[in-house]
Amino acid sequence: MAKFYVQCGQTELVLNSDAADSAALAMIDRILGPHLWIYDDPGLSELECCQHLMLEALLHLPTEISVSEQGFDRDDAKKLSVPETIHCWHALMIGMRRLFSEAGLDRSVAVLAGAHAIDRVVSMPRLPR
Repeated sequence: MAKFYVQCGQTELVLNSDAADSAALAMIDRILGPHLWIYDDPGLSELECCQHLMLEALLHLPTEISVSEQGFDRDDAKKLSVPETIHCWHALMIGMRRLFSEAGLDRSVAVLAGAHAIDRVVSMPRLPR
């Protein structure tokens, strides 16, 4: 596993990961953690949850996440889209909510389990083309 230096606005994170995109996902998880409550609100649809996250990002985050194996503030850092990474995070949270719901567990348990799972993500699954 490689060591990544991840920046999004004023937030910086150093972590080990197999890929830059999973490092960016961990950053979004840290930033959006306080918004996990939306996935436990039965009055919000999946679309409304996503819209809430995108509005928060629009108001508080830059459009890109910088990921580098060399350090912070590097010109050669890989730039990843914040909206695209938020969509991945949202899909993971929705998946966890559905999975736990089908298992008959409380959605708040699903949200907490999803949040803890993010910290253990080492690479984003790739679908065959």
